[in-house]
Amino acid sequence: MNLANLRKQIDSIDKKIIQLLNMRAKVTLGVTNLKLKMGKSIYSPEREREVLRRISAVNKGPLTAGALEAIYREIMSCSLALKKPLKIAYLGPQASFTHLAALKRFGSQVEYVPLDSIADVFLEVERDAADYGVVPIENSIEGAVSHTLDMLVDADLKICSQIILDVAHNLLANCAKDKVKRIYSNPQVFGQCRIWLRENLPHAERIEVSSTTRAAQIAKKEKYSACIASTLAGMVYKLKVLASDIEDSPHNVTRFLVIGKTDVPKTGCDKTSVMFSIKDRVGALHDMLVPFRKNGINLTKIESRPSKKKAWDYYFFVDLEGHWDEPRVKKALLELENQCTFLKILGSYPIGE
Repeated sequence: MNLANLRKQIDSIDKKIIQLLNMRAKVTLGVTNLKLKMGKSIYSPEREREVLRRISAVNKGPLTAGALEAIYREIMSCSLALKKPLKIAYLGPQASFTHLAALKRFGSQVEYVPLDSIADVFLEVERDAADYGVVPIENSIEGAVSHTLDMLVDADLKICSQIILDVAHNLLANCAKDKVKRIYSNPQVFGQCRIWLRENLPHAERIEVSSTTRAAQIAKKEKYSACIASTLAGMVYKLKVLASDIEDSPHNVTRFLVIGKTDVPKTGCDKTSVMFSIKDRVGALHDMLVPFRKNGINLTKIESRPSKKKAWDYYFFVDLEGHWDEPRVKKALLELENQCTFLKILGSYPIGE
């Protein structure tokens, strides 16, 4: 078979794909209209997870599961934008790692609103200026993001989904690597690339700025200056990638939360986040954990934060396997609530990744 015939086959298949995509879009629009009549959110993390799991199960190749997920991410993003584009607030600026996480979850067809602080993201969602917010919650190297934990205490919002992002740091500039005199980035990123910088650019001045995006903005303007940032920042600010994946640890992962106002139904593979406070007495924390063990519930994370209301008073944040609406989880949380001074279910959501 010659090249011309193969291309005709591709053109014919493309025509069918477009017809099927538009058929899918019409059905999706029907679902959206029905959800709006019922007062439900048009974004459904549990349905999203089901779709991605199903296409992975039926895929026979040669496309990889990751490639198909990327394609379907954009298909679902287009579907979300059919009636009224979702508005997603995130910790900015543009091209930040939180922006990358938001794109990974919602695709390119929704409206994004970069904000200056985590508090601003919460506020934007609380006052209905955005449908959902995306904020960082923990990094595998640096640990928990305390400001997000603090905001979850008083905010009247739910955790709807989580996003796991492999964080890759790149040296970006518009000059040759051996010409770089100054490197801009935020303090956390410098800490994660310490060994590479020492071995490759020991004499370059390191200048700390508020974000990797700000670093890219400066590197674009200054001669012989570079930044450590994402490849998206390089694309946005037209900087060349001088070196890729320069982080010292190959397991640099950041977890982000999607926050909104709606509860997420069970998927059968869920995680629940709760927070509670306890009376200051010997063995109190141990007693708080007993209900989970007794009901066979695995805890995947526990973190403490000062309550800021009085000295030595703490909030405890716990992630557990299961959905708050499962009988055994309900039972454990009721037993916990009877022993603590304060309990708040922050949300149940698909584990997903």
